[in-house]
Amino acid sequence: MDWTAFRLSLELAAWTTAILMPLGLLVGRWLAYRRFRGRGLVEAAIALPLVLPPTVLGYYLLVSFGGDMPIGQFWQQLTGRGLNFSFAGIVIASIIFNLPFAIQPVQRAFETVPPHLREAAWCSGLSGWRTFTHIELPLVWPGVISAFVLTFIHTIGEFGVVLMVGGSIEGETRTIAIAIYDRVQAFDDEAAGAMSLLLLVASFIAIALVYGLAGKGRGVGVR
Repeated sequence: MDWTAFRLSLELAAWTTAILMPLGLLVGRWLAYRRFRGRGLVEAAIALPLVLPPTVLGYYLLVSFGGDMPIGQFWQQLTGRGLNFSFAGIVIASIIFNLPFAIQPVQRAFETVPPHLREAAWCSGLSGWRTFTHIELPLVWPGVISAFVLTFIHTIGEFGVVLMVGGSIEGETRTIAIAIYDRVQAFDDEAAGAMSLLLLVASFIAIALVYGLAGKGRGVGVR
């Protein structure tokens, strides 16, 4: 078992989830309540990582993060380091790749909140912020938790985008998924099998939790 790679995967998942969850709440709520021209294009752009091969997205990010591109140049001037083949680079790549997992469950949850509840809260004198925290958030929390779990576990298991942007640098960009690939290439089936089993169990638990929360959310809606 490559515990260094596993620790790095947990760190990558933690950073990605911590950054994406507030963004998912804001964007998901905005998309659920607002109707505007071009809304379909925005939703399509968010969903694109679901259908785009990870290596394709990873390639475009690799090019965009290069030192001769605006993003890469900006980061170089800001930090003195390049984005490609760095932990910061795979964090940014992971954030982009996991956008639909953080936003879509939250958006669907907010879409189930009856508009009359918000209107009643406003008529009762609640501010927009108190309406959000006291009325909306308790109703959408299964969607928020689902987004959290999906984002975290999907980041841990991500391979293609991380490999394209970060390579396989021990202690810097070699996540557990890349470590599995390296062990298979080295014909170390025992280590590859142990790490694969760990990801399999973690993924199953995560999916079971998401489905359990979805069922609980439906139960709350009918009472």
